[in-house]
Amino acid sequence: MANKVGDGSGTNTSGGLLRPAALNERILSSMSHRSVAAHPWHDLEIGPGAPAVFNCVVEIGKGSKVKYELDKATGLIKVDRILYSSVVYPHNYGFIPRTICEDSDPMDVLVLMQEPILPGSFLRARAIGLMPMIDQGERDDKIIAVCADDPEFRHYSDIKELPPHRLAEIRRFFEDYKKNENKRVDVEDFLPAEAAVEAIKYSMDLYASYIVESLRQ
Repeated sequence: MANKVGDGSGTNTSGGLLRPAALNERILSSMSHRSVAAHPWHDLEIGPGAPAVFNCVVEIGKGSKVKYELDKATGLIKVDRILYSSVVYPHNYGFIPRTICEDSDPMDVLVLMQEPILPGSFLRARAIGLMPMIDQGERDDKIIAVCADDPEFRHYSDIKELPPHRLAEIRRFFEDYKKNENKRVDVEDFLPAEAAVEAIKYSMDLYASYIVESLRQ
């Protein structure tokens, strides 16, 4: 049965598009109330396999020179800057929902897989290693992961299984991508999957403490 105009359902018989009355109702509602849109950091579950296998929200697609990042206030993916150096992200890059680090941001992840992913999408990833990194004197470690549903990469379980050249590419990208901004980044030796899982578990615990503390206020 077709929905009537103005019934608030937002669908019609021509493919589910919002009718004018329903659209107006939605616009007025959004102007008069705080947004209730899903927030990828807080509303997306980390996944039942965490901390080893987890959901990852992609901010930057493989091959991009645009530095997208999560706008923590709205939950939207915003353009932060265009990279100053003539390099592109070697793999998809994003964050793990319901985690937090000492810098008050969610845990960062570099996800190896065959194809670039659109910013704002999420996928299942498996931690295979940890890249300890110092960005302008502050610790900014990255989880190295593979897409758990990509047939070419899902069999990797530890970073030592990756070709040395691939690890060299990852290291060189992060060492170079801020050089033309006169910012120094130091990448330390890659650590195994166990270290990555421990880092994710720690960030999950920090997030839980953060939520508890917020509820007390």
